[in-house]
Formats: sequence, C-alpha cells, structure tokens
Amino acid sequence: MGITVRYRKSRDKWIVTETHHGQRHQRTFKGGREGEKQAREYAAAREVAVNEAAFHGEVMGRQPRRTFLEGVERWIDEYDVSSQVKAIRPVVAYMGPDVMLGIEAVDKARQMARDLRKQGRKQSTINNHIQVVKRVLNLAYREWEWIQQPLGDKLKKPNPKNERHVYLTEGDLRRLLQAIPDSRGDDKKVIALAAVTGLRQGELLSLEPSNVHGGRIVLRPDQTKNGKVRVVPVPEDAQLWLQELPFDSKRHTIRVTFESARAAIGRDDLRFHDLRHSYASLLAQAGESMTRVRDLLGHSSLLVTSRYSHIFDSGLDDIGKRLPQLSAAFCDQTATRH
Repeated sequence: MGITVRYRKSRDKWIVTETHHGQRHQRTFKGGREGEKQAREYAAAREVAVNEAAFHGEVMGRQPRRTFLEGVERWIDEYDVSSQVKAIRPVVAYMGPDVMLGIEAVDKARQMARDLRKQGRKQSTINNHIQVVKRVLNLAYREWEWIQQPLGDKLKKPNPKNERHVYLTEGDLRRLLQAIPDSRGDDKKVIALAAVTGLRQGELLSLEPSNVHGGRIVLRPDQTKNGKVRVVPVPEDAQLWLQELPFDSKRHTIRVTFESARAAIGRDDLRFHDLRHSYASLLAQAGESMTRVRDLLGHSSLLVTSRYSHIFDSGLDDIGKRLPQLSAAFCDQTATRH
C-alpha cells in the first residue's frame, strides 16, 4: 500500500495515487503552487485516514473489526439470553474486552476450555462456556456479517463421558404434578409444559400469545438457544395452559415449586432440565425418529441428540422380528447336498 504525489507536466496537474492490494485510486489537482499544496494536504490526510482504518480493519472496503465483547452485547440486545446468563458472565470475564471476533476468539475459547479442564470442571460446564463463544461467532457470520468465515464451526463440544441421564416415566410425571398445589398455578403449568414440549425454562418464560399457532408453539429465533425457528406440537389437553400467556412465573418461584414437589415424592435427585430429557425419552418410546427428536428439541445437530441414542435401541429387537426369516433356505440347501 502506498500514497504518492507527482506532477504531470503534459497535463499541468498534480496527481495523488493510492494503491492497495493491486487496486489504484487517483485524484487530480490543478497545477501551480496552490494545486501542489492541496495535493500534498490531501495525501497527508489520506495517509492518516488509511493508517487509522487499517487499525480498525476498514482498509479498502473491509468491514470494521469488532471485539468479542461487542458481539456479546449485540447478542444480549437482540435475543433472550436469560437461560445462558450463568455461562455468559464467566466467559466475558475470561475473554476480556480486547479479544477480536475472528480466529483470535477461537484460540482464546480453546484456551478457556483447557483451563477449565485443568480446574476439574465438568465437560457439560465447559460445553456451556464454549457454546457462548460459538453463538456469538455464528451470529457474527450468519446474521451480522461481521466476519467472513463460519468460525463457530471450529469449536467442538465433546459429549460428556459421565453425563447424567434421569428420565421420568409418565407415572413419575403425574406424581410430580399432583404434588404441586393448584395455588402454584403458572409454575405448575410451566413444569407440565416442560415435560410435554421439551422447551427449556427460558423458552417457556419467554412465551407470548403470538407464539401459539393452531395447537403448536412456534418459537422465534430470538427465543431459542441456537437462534433458529422451532415448531413444537402441544397435546390437546395442555393447549388450555397457553390461553393466558405470558406466564406469571419467575425462575426463583419455579425453583421453589419444583424442589417442593420433588421432595414430596421422594425424588430429591431431580432437576428441572430432567423434564426435557424425559420428553426425549417419551418421544422415542412413541416411535419418533432421532431426526424428529433433534428438530423438536432444537438441537444443532444429530451429534447432540446422540446422547439419547440408547433410548432408541429399545425397538431394535422388534425390527429384527419383522425382517424375513431365511434360515429355512439353508436347511433346504443342506438337505439337497446330502
């Protein structure tokens, strides 16, 4: 890159030429001392502007470079991140205010994962932290056009080796709900809907009347964890619970209600998120495919849904029974040889 000033005698013009990556831009000024003065002042101003633009990543039409923190702030401003606040705060503290969106953020996130692993943190916790960085990078690429590559794909989230799986049967769910007094109305509805829709607590609390369409819940991109529209059918008897949205419940009231109910049925091991796992289990038992479960849960890929793969194994024996029985053919062949 360079900026030159020269006088072309044949045209009696001062010419300022600016080149960058093979591209050339020129501006001409009248001959004489006044023209020379204007040309050199312009060249000096362009020199300052180009250097400043280069610092911010704006040279020759490039997008300005943004920091990871700017991405987080825009994400929070445009989306409902209430369910991820617990992970966002430590991630922002670790990444700091100066890490740029791009490969620098990817490298920093990988280092964060290594440090968390050294601290003995669970893989699920590490994955939650990594998901924050992935989400910002994905938005920066797909929606905001702040970066030119899908760098979020470079960050992997290994499935936890000792991931906790607790599934409630239909009977368990009935006992849990029966232990919640009707006076805890909206809390009870939220807990019940979590079991029959698989929605996350934050998604349920963000529901509005506009999310309900003909017996289905349609979540907007700003309401979901992966930033994609999700359509979830609602059982007919549960559709009545959606008539007075939004729910007048808070996270702390739901926690108190849920913990009281689990204690009442002697299941202090239960967590609210187990309702989502139970939904996946009920879908598998109903014969739904893994891809359908992926879509209903809003997973980013089948790899995430594969944590439930053992649930789908229950029907393998039935498949075997429905396949043709060919052993008789071997018996006939044996008899012929003899």
